[in-house]
Amino acid sequence: MTTTDRSDDVTSPFRWRRGRLLDDVDAGATPGFEGGKKAGYAVLAEHGAELSELQERLFAHGRTGGTRRLLLVLQGMDTAGKGGVVRHVVGMVDPQGVRCRGFGRPTAEERDRGFLWRIRRALPGPGLIGVFDRSHYEQVLVVRVDGLEPEAQWRAHYDEINDFEAEVAAAGTTIVKVMLALSPGEQLERLTSRLDRPDKHWKYDPADLHARRQWEDYQAAYQEMLDRTSTDVAPWWVVPADRKWFARLVVGEILLGALREMDLGWPPADFDVAEQRRLLTGG
Repeated sequence: MTTTDRSDDVTSPFRWRRGRLLDDVDAGATPGFEGGKKAGYAVLAEHGAELSELQERLFAHGRTGGTRRLLLVLQGMDTAGKGGVVRHVVGMVDPQGVRCRGFGRPTAEERDRGFLWRIRRALPGPGLIGVFDRSHYEQVLVVRVDGLEPEAQWRAHYDEINDFEAEVAAAGTTIVKVMLALSPGEQLERLTSRLDRPDKHWKYDPADLHARRQWEDYQAAYQEMLDRTSTDVAPWWVVPADRKWFARLVVGEILLGALREMDLGWPPADFDVAEQRRLLTGG
C-alpha cells in the first residue's frame, strides 16, 4: 500500500464473497502490506490529505443542494477497535462533516417502533459522513445469540435490512460496512489490559464476558450476516483487526476508495465570480 496504489486494488481481498468462511480469516495477518506499524501509520497519514479533501468536496456538495452522503457501519466483537477507527481514520477529516452514533440497548419507545426506526433517524444528511458504532445488525447478532426473538422473527430481518439499505443507497448514500475480525486470544489481551490500567477501567464492561463465552455462537451469527446481507449496493468488508494499525490502514483505504468513486468535483459558483471580485476590490 503506497500513495500510488489504487484503493480498489488494495482493498479487494477484504470484500466479502459468499462461500468464504469467517473461520478462515487470519485476524493477525496483514495481507497486501509488507511493512510494520510505523510504515502503516505513515501510509495512512499520506492518504489523510486526500481523504480530507474528498470529504470537504462531499460536504460542499451537501451545502449547495447535493444529495450524496456516506455511511460507515462498524461491527465487531468487543474490543475489536471500532472506536480506534473513528479516532484515527475518521478523525483525519473535518469533524463538522461527520456524525457519529453508537447504538446500545434500545429504549422501550424504540422497541415499540421497530428496530429500523432509530436507524433511519440517525442516517447522515446530505454532504455528511455518518458513522455507526454498532448498528441495525445487532438485530441479527445479539438478538439471535441471546434468543431475544423467535428464530422466524430475527431471520426475517435479513430481507428487511437488505430492502432498507437498497432504499438508502438509491437515495444517494454510499454504504460502507466493515466487520473488524478479532481473534479470541487478542480479545483476551485487550480485556486484560483494561483491567491492568486504572485509566482503562471505564472501558471495561463485565457484560463483555457474557459475549466472550458465546464466541462460537457469534461467529456463526456473523457468518450468516455476511452471507445474507453483503449486496452489490452495500457490500461487507472483513478486515483483520488483531493489529490495530493495520485495521485502521485498511479502513482508511476503503473509505478513500468510496469517496474517490463518488467522483465529486468542487460545486460551481452560483454567482458571477468576476463581478464579485470587482465589487470586492472596488474596481
